[in-house]
Amino acid sequence: MSEVVATTEHVVRAPADRVRAALADYEGVRRRVMPEQFSDYRVEAGGAGAGTRVHWRFAATSKRVRDQLIEVAEPDADTLVERDANSSMVTTWTVRPADAGVTTVRVRTIWKGAGGIGGFFERTFAPKGLSRVYGELLARLDRELA
Repeated sequence: MSEVVATTEHVVRAPADRVRAALADYEGVRRRVMPEQFSDYRVEAGGAGAGTRVHWRFAATSKRVRDQLIEVAEPDADTLVERDANSSMVTTWTVRPADAGVTTVRVRTIWKGAGGIGGFFERTFAPKGLSRVYGELLARLDRELA
């Protein structure tokens, strides 16, 4: 098995503190900005930042659906880390002020991929698909906060 990495970056037209708070708001903002690939969304503990536990089903394709139980940590003020208790997947959200009232959000997801020919296709196509999904989520966040 090899590591698969997907990275997306997007500029959000809102101050960094508002963006950080919105990303950490799993009960409200995050629920509203999740693209259609996420379903069965429910907050199981917490709801804001570190200590939150949230469940969703992620449909990478119509035949590839992951049941995810996400545990949230905040190692520092600019970072949210989401660890899936059901897999090796870890998503890190990093928020940085870019300019007055503008923020850069970087999303990096890593997981242990499959081996063999299936792993080759996963490493080739999954990062592009996941980047597209997170790009849509960040575009929705931008509209939500604008």
